[in-house]
Amino acid sequence: MCCGYYQKIVDQKISVEDFYKKRYIKIWPYFALLCALDFVISPSKNSLHEVFANLTLCQGLLPDAHISVIGVSWTLAVIFVFYMLFPFFCFLIGNKKRAWGVVAAALVFNWLCGSYFNAGRTNIVYDAIYFIAGGLIFLYRKELAEFASKYKIVAAAILLIATVAYFALGSSTLTMLFFCVAALIYTLGCRTGVLVNPVAKFLGGISFEIYLCHMVIYRVLEKLHLVHLFGSGLLAYIFTAVAVICGSVVFSVCAKWFLNKIETFLKERVRRVNHV
Repeated sequence: MCCGYYQKIVDQKISVEDFYKKRYIKIWPYFALLCALDFVISPSKNSLHEVFANLTLCQGLLPDAHISVIGVSWTLAVIFVFYMLFPFFCFLIGNKKRAWGVVAAALVFNWLCGSYFNAGRTNIVYDAIYFIAGGLIFLYRKELAEFASKYKIVAAAILLIATVAYFALGSSTLTMLFFCVAALIYTLGCRTGVLVNPVAKFLGGISFEIYLCHMVIYRVLEKLHLVHLFGSGLLAYIFTAVAVICGSVVFSVCAKWFLNKIETFLKERVRRVNHV
């Protein structure tokens, strides 16, 4: 978001209408398709209510909402609230000094969310530290890329320490933040290798679509009685994991192709009508 829109927002080179149109157009068709499939698989009155909330892309504004239709979409809900606040976010990281102050405030707010306000990861305030940290890395992107490229072994060692700390100490804001920051800095220094190749680029282009649809694919496999095809042991787990990943990739590619065809068709129809 910062790479694509930060400077445009700061310089006022993109209108509010264009910015939000792009966000909705990018997310809504695919997400709406997933919600429809989820409802068809498990129709109910409650699911219908949740589908409506999902389709507004404003479900992240609901207090303590537990939406089961595309359950992993809580992430999308938080992200879309971030989109709503993005102009304010650009103000918060308007300079490095202010950004560091905001990082400190966001860390305190994250702690208060858990210890006082009883707000968890589905709340934008709880997750704000991750967005702010990303913005801070954006401000120092050139220096960090030069460091990670020049001292790749050091960057890799820090990432390894962060990974071990995450698994050894458990998932917390500090361990998660340490790992995410270390991984992002290490990635900035990569030019080739495991993280920079055609396969990684392809999967990166549909990674969010895979994330959103993987539970739908799992439920389809469950309906087809394929989850326990090899019993309930390690082999069944491996088969299910591979099937879900492959199914999610295929579905994401096909769905994007299908939606692009519909978009092209509608644009052509509108063009013809306007021409007439």
